[in-house]
Amino acid sequence: MQLSNIFIPNPELKRKFKKQIDASGYSQLNVMGLVAAKAAYEHGGEWYEAMLKYVGENIAFTKRFLEEKLPNIKLIETEGTYLLWLDFKALGLSELELEDLIIKKAKLWLDSGRIFGTAGKGFQRINAACPRATLTEALERLELAVKNV
Repeated sequence: MQLSNIFIPNPELKRKFKKQIDASGYSQLNVMGLVAAKAAYEHGGEWYEAMLKYVGENIAFTKRFLEEKLPNIKLIETEGTYLLWLDFKALGLSELELEDLIIKKAKLWLDSGRIFGTAGKGFQRINAACPRATLTEALERLELAVKNV
């Protein structure tokens, strides 16, 4: 639908952001996006609250799962996002071994921390804004892969 609302109070930062958006080709609105945004603002409160609760419960579920079944993988406490940072450094794997564990053994496609630079090495990012069954399956695959390392 190519539509979102981004509020940037800093005028200089807003100018830089708009320049990047324009350069990427995402500056054109479409009718479906406008209709969806209007519907969300007018009728989306109940859905929004339910979604926040559900994602929050998924985050808590992930934290408990890791503590109970994968204690060497630490969840970094979230700061307002559904993308969870997992710290794998205690496993002592190289970046290539970690990629092999995630992709080939667990058969998952997470965001490698490497794409975020040096500080991201040893981390993976997983999305908690999904059905609980999907998250459970991903964590169970991860558990099995780690136990077979």
